[in-house]
Amino acid sequence: MHIADGILSVPTCAVTGAISAGVLAYSIKKSKANLEEKQVPFLGVTAAFIFAAQMINFPVLPGTSGHLIGAVLTAIVLGPWAASIIMATVLSIQALFFGDGGIIALGANIFNLAVISAFCGYFVYSKLKNHNEKTAVALAAWLGVVAPSIAASIEIALSGILPLAQILPAVTGIHMVIGIGEAVITLMVVGYLKKVKKEAAFDV
Repeated sequence: MHIADGILSVPTCAVTGAISAGVLAYSIKKSKANLEEKQVPFLGVTAAFIFAAQMINFPVLPGTSGHLIGAVLTAIVLGPWAASIIMATVLSIQALFFGDGGIIALGANIFNLAVISAFCGYFVYSKLKNHNEKTAVALAAWLGVVAPSIAASIEIALSGILPLAQILPAVTGIHMVIGIGEAVITLMVVGYLKKVKKEAAFDV
């Protein structure tokens, strides 16, 4: 779902980049106020885990694979504000050093995968966790893949590459399947953290 350079129009990149910058600035402010000192080192550990986990692909359909995004997983563990910072850091490293996603399109990729994924997924999790936590985790993780795919489709359509009616079913359809893998992995990791860290430095 990382958008390469040359796909989105300059205005689309500019708007999404500005929104991303604003959200990240506020996220840093919120994180400084809300994170306990003992949680701060865990941000780096989580970023390293997400970066490594994204390198592992799982098969979806013939010729198609997916990988963990991790925004919702991070939001569940550390909150959406910290999650957006971690995801933006991972996406920036991937774009700058590994060519995974464009430099000009970095703001759009951060908007989709760090902002929309983390906050949409966490919103669903926070609303459902008191009813059925496993369902809340799974649905939030699934939405954390589908929602940014919808956003990316809209951005591509606004850039005049393809009509929304053509790009949306193709992009979102495959990510609805990839989201199942995201949900399974997120459930496994959150369950593991709960099992081995009953008195963790973070809330899961």
